[in-house]
Amino acid sequence: MRWTEAEIGDQGGKTFLVTGANSGLGYETTRALLAKGARVIMAVRSEAKGRAAVQKLGGGELRIVDLADLDSVRALAVGLRRDREAIDVLVNNAGVMMPPRTLSAQGHELQFAANHLGHFALTCLLLGAGNDGHDGNGGNDGNGGNDSLISDRVVTVSSTLHRPGRIHYDDLDGAGSYSPTRYYSQSKFANVLFALELDRRLRRAGSPVRSILAHPGYSATNLQTSGPTGVMKAFMRVGNAVLAQPAARGALNQLYAAVDPRAEGGQFIGPDGMGENRGWPSVVEPVARAKDPADAQRLWTLSEQLTGVQFEGARSR
Repeated sequence: MRWTEAEIGDQGGKTFLVTGANSGLGYETTRALLAKGARVIMAVRSEAKGRAAVQKLGGGELRIVDLADLDSVRALAVGLRRDREAIDVLVNNAGVMMPPRTLSAQGHELQFAANHLGHFALTCLLLGAGNDGHDGNGGNDGNGGNDSLISDRVVTVSSTLHRPGRIHYDDLDGAGSYSPTRYYSQSKFANVLFALELDRRLRRAGSPVRSILAHPGYSATNLQTSGPTGVMKAFMRVGNAVLAQPAARGALNQLYAAVDPRAEGGQFIGPDGMGENRGWPSVVEPVARAKDPADAQRLWTLSEQLTGVQFEGARSR
């Protein structure tokens, strides 16, 4: 099956929230959705780059968020709840890749903060976190609330580099021994643990919302050159030119997960070619370790502690 943008049905009347929508996979996802009549809320870190993307796309609505800063994530969720946004699909797309060791505003390793913790907090707050840890009112300050703003799907974008990953519980922030690649894999492994555990929790809650994973294979975006430095940056630049598929092809996987009626909760969508590096969207399998419910529960509990967001299920709006 060669699933292309032509397979995307009319998305008129639907609202998508795409993080990191101003470039790379997020931009291509937004472009394809807008072309099919969708309303797309573009959650981006840089307002200037976001405005440039909106102008180039001829559509899209900006919201500003730094996913590595939990205060910024909370502010985005507050604004969306205040405006009573009805979101059909959340696409957790934004990412940071292989920078030198850097800490977030809350003191977490940057890749883990932006790629996992920010999306964990945003997803739970929009689905209906019972308490965001900032008051004793069960989220009544507007940060939480029990009703889900999301009605259809949560798509979380991971990577083939989740395969060598694991959660370094004894050195979560890389203070002891940091490797840009190893800690990128940690964040992408966390994406898989989170999305699969979210699927389990949504099913137990009887929610109609589906949690689906996707990865783009090896796709040429600015992610590979904006984070790495030195030899790694040069290697990535050559790889993008010689080995990678275009970003528009890589984005097909998260588009399939976001719109195709056949996509099911708990599935992982990735390219069907050798090593899942290139090809057309298909159902793939995460590394076996990422399907461990005990590890997922441990990460979930830790993520609640680090973000102050406690997930208590999701009621339909």
